[in-house]
Amino acid sequence: MNFAFGSPALDAASRLMTPFILMFGAYVVMHGHDSPGGGFQGGVIIAACVILVRLVRGRAGGWNLSPETALALTCAGVGIFVGVGLLGPIFGGNFLDYAALPLSLKAGEVRAVGSLAIEIGVALTVTGVLTLVFDALVEARNDG
Repeated sequence: MNFAFGSPALDAASRLMTPFILMFGAYVVMHGHDSPGGGFQGGVIIAACVILVRLVRGRAGGWNLSPETALALTCAGVGIFVGVGLLGPIFGGNFLDYAALPLSLKAGEVRAVGSLAIEIGVALTVTGVLTLVFDALVEARNDG
C-alpha cells in the first residue's frame, strides 16, 4: 500500500495506540507459556499493529517492513522453533523436550525458558506471515 489511507485524526490515534499495542503483544508472547495466549496470539497482535500503521500512513510512513524483511522474520521464527526443538534430541531427549536442555536451572525454569523460546519463534513467524498476506492482498487489489 503505497498511499496513506488516514487523516490527521487517524494518524494521531494510531501514533498514540501503537506503543501500547506492541507492548500488549509482547506481554501476550512473554506470558503465553503460563497463561492464556502465547506466540500465535501475540504475533497476531503485533502484525495487526504493523498493518494498522501501514493502513493509516502507507508504506512511506516510517515502518518499512518490506516483504523481504517479513520473509526473513518468518524464516527466523521457524528456525528458532526447529532449533529449540532439535536441542532435545541433541542432548538425549525427544523433540521439544525442554527438560533435556543443559541449563543450570531448576526443571520448571528450564521448561519455562524452552517454552518462551518456542513462543518467540511462533510470534515472529505469525507476524511475518500475516504481514506478507496483507501485502499480497494489497498488491492483488492494486493489480486488478
